[in-house]
Amino acid sequence: MKLRCLLLRYYPPGIMLEYEKNGELKMKSIDLLDLDSSTDVSALVKDIQRVEPLITASKTEQVTLVIRRLQEKLGQYSNHSFHLFKVLRAHILPLTNVALNKSGSCFITGSYDRTCKLWDTASGEELHTLEGHKNVVYAIAFNNPYVCLSFNPQSTLVATGSMDTTVKLWDVQNGEEVFTLTGHSAEIISLSFNTSGNRIVTGSLDHTVAVWDTDTGKKVYTLIGHCAEISSALFNWDSSLILTGSMDKTCMLWDATSGKCVATLTGHDEKILDSCFDSTGKLFATSSVDGTARVYHTATRKLITKLEGHEGEVSKISFNPQGNHLLTGSSDKTARIWDAQTGQCLQVLEGHTDEIFSCAFNYQGNMVITGSRDNTCRIWC
Repeated sequence: MKLRCLLLRYYPPGIMLEYEKNGELKMKSIDLLDLDSSTDVSALVKDIQRVEPLITASKTEQVTLVIRRLQEKLGQYSNHSFHLFKVLRAHILPLTNVALNKSGSCFITGSYDRTCKLWDTASGEELHTLEGHKNVVYAIAFNNPYVCLSFNPQSTLVATGSMDTTVKLWDVQNGEEVFTLTGHSAEIISLSFNTSGNRIVTGSLDHTVAVWDTDTGKKVYTLIGHCAEISSALFNWDSSLILTGSMDKTCMLWDATSGKCVATLTGHDEKILDSCFDSTGKLFATSSVDGTARVYHTATRKLITKLEGHEGEVSKISFNPQGNHLLTGSSDKTARIWDAQTGQCLQVLEGHTDEIFSCAFNYQGNMVITGSRDNTCRIWC
């Protein structure tokens, strides 16, 4: 085996090794999920060399420099403060959802007008209108491949889920429909790609979750266990787990290979509206109609902290890429930034004149987008 090059993977932190074996180019990853500012990089490199034959003594200096650069990157925007950058009025009818692509160069909006629109973040220019659904478009997502140091692959597909019970996959470049996924018997209000982009998980008001192959458009399996509508469904970073939230006030963790439920968590007093993993998969969080959000440790299922302070239901929640902060959007017309460990509110983003139904960080954690029933998107930097 011969090492060809080293690539950085920022979130979750790791190194991608491109190597040659028997004349074929292959790729493997070294996960550095515990890397932080206090890590002894020299000791870490020695630990890696003990178990990875591709990292020879001659590569010590190179690997050390790469990991130190990664270490610096992880702390770059960990305590970023946000200010309003731009307000965009996107659709004639109310918005339902917003999502950024990985680089933050464009974002997509869904609407009651049955369309989605793709936008240039910097200019606010509309790039494409995606038309084809027969009812309200509620759930949207980009496929977002890994971003490494030497290349920055852009999102190639957009998925949209609708009240018409279907999911559509669209080509980002030309705005054309690629597949229509059918199989749910009620509205689809949640969807998410896995990290590699070859699977998509959908949550429906029919109480089920479905996993689909994005190359063929075929359903892989269905997850049955919740006793009410599904409000959120997503993979963790290595696609080993699926997290679902439901109107039955519970969230469930599922083995993504077998499709079996491995844990059911209770605690919210009202319906769960959203859920999310952090970039390493070590933590997950839920938000609820009860006006609170909760943060859990994935391995132990133990509650770490509660986020309390919103004056209305918390419709959306997401971690920043660094995993130390959470972003929430609420019917009280505000979005909030929180410390993921202590539950302390660090910043309140105010300005929307109606409830916020969607919010998200970009891949670097230095930009936030919020979408509201006031029919505007706000970009915060």
